[in-house]
Amino acid sequence: MSSAISTSAQVGEVRMLIDGTLTHARSGRQFDNVNPATEEVLGTTADADAADMDTAIAAARRAFDETDWSTNHAFRQRCLEQLQEALEDEKEELRAELIAEAGCPAIATFGPQLEWPLDDALRWPAQLISTFPWERTLPDTELFGMLSHRLVWKEAVGVVGAICPWNYPFEVTIGKLGQILATGNTTVVKPAPDTPWNATRLGRLIAERTDIPAGVVNVVTSTDHMLGEQLVVDPRVDMVSFTGSTATGRRIAEKAAPMVKRTFLELGGKSAMIVLDDCDLEATVPGASFMCMHAGQGCAMQTRLLVPRMRYDEAVELVTDAFAGVTVGDPSDPANISGPLVSAKQRDRVLGYIEKGKAEGARVTIGGGVPKDHPRGFFVEPTVFADVENHHTIAREEIFGPVLAVIPFDDDADAVRIANDNDYGLSGGIFSADRQRAFDVTRQLRIGSAMVNGGLFYGADSPYGGYKASGVGRQNGIEGFEQHLQTKAVGYVDDPDDN
Repeated sequence: MSSAISTSAQVGEVRMLIDGTLTHARSGRQFDNVNPATEEVLGTTADADAADMDTAIAAARRAFDETDWSTNHAFRQRCLEQLQEALEDEKEELRAELIAEAGCPAIATFGPQLEWPLDDALRWPAQLISTFPWERTLPDTELFGMLSHRLVWKEAVGVVGAICPWNYPFEVTIGKLGQILATGNTTVVKPAPDTPWNATRLGRLIAERTDIPAGVVNVVTSTDHMLGEQLVVDPRVDMVSFTGSTATGRRIAEKAAPMVKRTFLELGGKSAMIVLDDCDLEATVPGASFMCMHAGQGCAMQTRLLVPRMRYDEAVELVTDAFAGVTVGDPSDPANISGPLVSAKQRDRVLGYIEKGKAEGARVTIGGGVPKDHPRGFFVEPTVFADVENHHTIAREEIFGPVLAVIPFDDDADAVRIANDNDYGLSGGIFSADRQRAFDVTRQLRIGSAMVNGGLFYGADSPYGGYKASGVGRQNGIEGFEQHLQTKAVGYVDDPDDN
């Protein structure tokens, strides 16, 4: 990758996929899809209402109840393989589309925004269909002289409502679809209105390039966020899979509770990067600038840098210099790792947190505003705060922007205390010259994933989720696969004619 990726000719799929048909909203309404780097309108997308969502839910329910999708393992596997091939054929178009509508830097599409999930989000669960223990036998038992044989069956949950975010839209959507479909469920996908085209492209490819039956996958785009809540409260939907903010996750849990509806909630984070006192600070601390990738719009981004108090000033200087080297600008230019925020609303939210940090006594060492050379587009300067205390708002709340808080600690126990002293528990990074020491600290952290000395945990086979307010359940891995299944225990006796 040496030249800019052209996004000027992007024309996305306007239509939704409902009950096997590519369709516009019944009302005829559409909404604009805006390029966050230029503020230009890329095109339009169907703007569904409650009636469209009702049709999609009914289609998903019918497809689950009246077809053999949930039981025909070989057919499901073949359909996922067809979708994989279709996506690979349009990979470059999808890459340009993601850069244009999400504002994600081109370099990220060669990793978690596109190529990593494209490599295994469908393949891994599709392959697991052939080897997963859909049925297992338990030892026989006896009651009143009658011998009983026992089985355990794994069965699909039913209809899954999949509500997806805007920050890593394709990665999250394809990750949800792979496991939802491989386990035999049907689904209604509600993408974020900020980034609809990657999802409508999926809908078109499913309709045109696969044998997935009508109603098994529905893609409903809308500016009305309450359509997502429709998935939560409708009794025809058996499970809700949500990735997004903790505030919305709490509302989903509350609304789903009266029906005891299963929920998977992958929520926010305020992850800590812990640099222990045996580290080479010059080699380690500058890596904290990686959180500026995609303008810090990632729930697992390590947004708190914890460093030894005795070397605090040195660490602040090192990370400030590193942030000064972060390239900000046109996301189609591979030289830039930090693009725009997704919207004016999100940019203003991040700027508001920066002002709150200043008001509470933290000190900006670099950044803190809108880049002077990018007055157009929703850009925020990579920003470092020093003199941060862990009770400060910028140390406690998820900002979702390129803002780092540097916090000192006294010893390993103090680092663990500070890292855990937060409502979130999604991820973190631990750095030490002694791997066992790093492991000892990692085991004490209340987080769902960890990068020890930069190690990568990511993959479709790796369960991802968090502790505390960072969510309930896991996406990916065996844990995520089984989360989309019900368990049925069966006891039976031999027929009288059996020998």
